[in-house]
Amino acid sequence: MTWRADPGFLRHALIVVAGHYYWLLPLAPLLWLIFHGIRIYVDPANAIAASSVQGQLIGVPLTALAVFLGIRIIAGEIEDRSLEIAYTVPGGCERLWFAKLTAAFLLLLVSEALLALMVMFFFTPFPPGTLYGAMQAACFYMILAMALGALFRGEASGAIATVVVLALNGFITDFGNNQLRFTPFFNPWLLADASNFGNTRQGGFTSPAELLAWTIQNRIGMLLLMAAMLALAFLRSNRRERMLDGL
Repeated sequence: MTWRADPGFLRHALIVVAGHYYWLLPLAPLLWLIFHGIRIYVDPANAIAASSVQGQLIGVPLTALAVFLGIRIIAGEIEDRSLEIAYTVPGGCERLWFAKLTAAFLLLLVSEALLALMVMFFFTPFPPGTLYGAMQAACFYMILAMALGALFRGEASGAIATVVVLALNGFITDFGNNQLRFTPFFNPWLLADASNFGNTRQGGFTSPAELLAWTIQNRIGMLLLMAAMLALAFLRSNRRERMLDGL
């Protein structure tokens, strides 16, 4: 199967995923920054360090938006009773779903750019690598939400399963206080910052070279895991009779 970007097709795919007012969605995560801005204004002790920007200010709202978009990619077709039409798209249903994924990713890019600008101007400067880390977590959970939506054949059940995985991730990592290199939200900046302050719970690596190795392992591992989830999601969704059963 070959697929190339078609702006018109991408726009229609985005409308199917997010509705005609899709251009408002990148603004929604900014509400999270407003909430934190009020917290800091009320109590300056709540100020957020540059090392925490990846997860606390950008990663969390971006991931929430990504889960919504991911759920809509395949499960949205089931809820809208249009899945059978997707199987008739020239080039295969994967062409439609790849277009939806690409459109959703572009929407996430716009949202992340807005978040980054607001954080830079109103909160604190941060390392450029922060943006990749936040986008990695968002893309991981977008693909996971898409896969679980297809597996459970519904938006609500897929969303619940995704939230359970998110909560489990939070408990394992103590909601960011215990950084593990094989999680989507891995934040090397937080580890480096903690090490500088002698926090052995967060630090634990022996040198900057080892922290770099951990970061490379995480980035490559997450890319491979996302590719595997995407392949499994498409494999599940291509079981036409099973997917259409009961619709």
